[in-house]
Amino acid sequence: MTDQGIQPDYRFSLANERTFLAYVRTALALDAAGLAVAQFLTDLGPTWLQNTVAIALVLAGTLVAIGAYRRWAANDAAMRRGAPLSASSMPLGLAIGAALMVA
Repeated sequence: MTDQGIQPDYRFSLANERTFLAYVRTALALDAAGLAVAQFLTDLGPTWLQNTVAIALVLAGTLVAIGAYRRWAANDAAMRRGAPLSASSMPLGLAIGAALMVA
């Protein structure tokens, strides 16, 4: 990514990186929650339900990590081209996922 376009202001690059790292922390938290459900939440009900919840959390963490990188790369490329940043549906997806998990 660094060899195309102009070098953006470092403050914007660092803000983009901080956002990426925040999404990675969220992904790691989802993975840890999946592991915790699989290992410690044995009274959730049937084993298949415990496994389903654990796998769903780990898959959500994987999707957030992949989405975080894609968003970082797209924002970096847009800043280098001087183009507007694209909108992301990741915050909405995370909010809906969190609401479903606590419901």
